Amino acid sequence: MTQVHPTALVARGAELADGVTVGPYAIIGEKVKIGPGTSIGAHCIIDGCTTIGRDNRFFPFSSIGLAPQDKKYAGEDTRLEIGDRNTVREYCTFNTGTVQDAGVTRIGSDNWIMAYVHVAHDCQLGNQIIIANYAGLAGHVHLADWVFVGGISGLHQFVKVGAHAMIGSSSAVTQDVPPFMTVDGNPLAVRGVNSEGLKRRGFTPARIAGVKQIHRLLYRSGLTLDAARAAIAALPESEPQTAADAALVLEFISHSTRGLSR
Repeated sequence: MTQVHPTALVARGAELADGVTVGPYAIIGEKVKIGPGTSIGAHCIIDGCTTIGRDNRFFPFSSIGLAPQDKKYAGEDTRLEIGDRNTVREYCTFNTGTVQDAGVTRIGSDNWIMAYVHVAHDCQLGNQIIIANYAGLAGHVHLADWVFVGGISGLHQFVKVGAHAMIGSSSAVTQDVPPFMTVDGNPLAVRGVNSEGLKRRGFTPARIAGVKQIHRLLYRSGLTLDAARAAIAALPESEPQTAADAALVLEFISHSTRGLSR
């Protein structure tokens, strides 16, 4: 059964599936859809054209689905879409999209988003992401699966972060971060490969060694970017286990718009 606290305000048009719980003083807007088993904490505001999947947990005081912080926004009917089994801690702010982009902000599934995190308009987040306290994602940021963002970090507009990358705390991310890399600092620098994260995700020693070779070609060989791309493309000929990871890195580089963090 859906459980709504007597002090909560749920608009007439809102759609709450079975098993949804809404805490004290929460506010749910008329265009909101919430999937089964999701809990909305005390004093949360869920508004706008927002769709939330199943078994999510929103802690108190989060503001979800409100208008984007973009001066060009003129009230267009943009959206926020959130997947399943996400944990969203206190005071997080997720905005809807803008018509200057796809018009939708997307957050995938199984993400762990800590307190005071801001996800701005048109961001696209994958699955299994961890974002630590006070991190801020500006508009149009893309995070692939398994990314870790350290606390008090800021990501510039349109930055892309590849799968399995790790951003250290208090970092200023102004350029794209390729898959598997560990970066930190201000100015940002690539420190190496996220080896520990890869081990936890079941990467074999041979596969991690291949990722390290990709890192060396891209960052430690003294090659130009074009020469490094050619070397990475040729790597599977001698080391077949690198084929999938090399292809992932090359695809990421081909779609980079802000240049790679170096």
